Amino acid sequence: MADSTNPSRYKRVLLKLSGEALMGEGKYGIHPPTLTRIATEVREVSQAGVELAVVIGGGNIFRGVAGSTEGMDRASADYMGMLATCINSMAMQDALEKQGCHTRVLSAIKMEQIAEPYIRRRAVRHLEKGRVVIFAAGTGNPYFTTDTAASLRAMEINAEVILKATKVDGVYNADPKKQPDARRYRTLTYMDVLRQNLNVMDSTAISLCMDNKLPIVVFDLTVQGNIARAMLASGEIGTTVGAPETSWA
Repeated sequence: MADSTNPSRYKRVLLKLSGEALMGEGKYGIHPPTLTRIATEVREVSQAGVELAVVIGGGNIFRGVAGSTEGMDRASADYMGMLATCINSMAMQDALEKQGCHTRVLSAIKMEQIAEPYIRRRAVRHLEKGRVVIFAAGTGNPYFTTDTAASLRAMEINAEVILKATKVDGVYNADPKKQPDARRYRTLTYMDVLRQNLNVMDSTAISLCMDNKLPIVVFDLTVQGNIARAMLASGEIGTTVGAPETSWA
C-alpha cells in the first residue's frame, strides 16, 4: 500500500491501454492530442508517487488475429502485432518525456537501438527509481494477447492491481450502446467473467489473475482524470474484477 505522502491506495500499478485508445476519434493510427492527454495523466500519477508500468496494445496499427482471418499465417500476424505495440510504446515514451517524465521501454523482442530487452529485475529497479516502465512486444510469443502480457508482467513486477482502460465506464451485462437498459456491474468475481464470457480480458489473462489473486479495475479512459480516480481510495469507479461476490453499480 502507498505511504502517507502518496494519496493513491496502490503503490505499484500496471496500466493496460488498448491501441485503439490512442486513436481518439480517428479510425486508425495515433491521434497526437489524445496521446498527450493520456501522457499528462500518467505523468501526474507517477509524480504523485505511484510506481507505474504500462502495456499498450497495437490494434490501432495492426491486429494479429484480424490478419490471420484474412489468410495470413497466425504466428507471422502476431509478430507484426507485437511490432505495432513497439510503435505505440515509443510514441508514449516520447509524449511522456516531452513532459519531463522519465521512462524506459522494455521489449520482449530484442531491438537494442530503440528499447531495452525485458529483464524482470531491471524493470523492478526502474520502477523503484520512479521511472514509468512501458512493456512492449507483448509476451514475445505468438498466440498470446497483450491482455495476457499485461497480466504476466503485472505479476512479475508484483503490481497490486491491473487498471484496464476502455471506452466504457465498466463491465455491463449487455452492450450499453445497443441496449440502453444494460446494467453495469460494480464488482465481479473471476469466475463470473469466465462463465458469462464477459468482455473484460481474454480467458488466459483472467485465469492468470485468478490464480494469483490479482484484481482488475475496468474504467473509462475517455473521461479526463479517470486514471488518477481509479487509484484514489475514494475513487470507486468502473468495475472491479476479483471481489468475492457480484454486485451492481
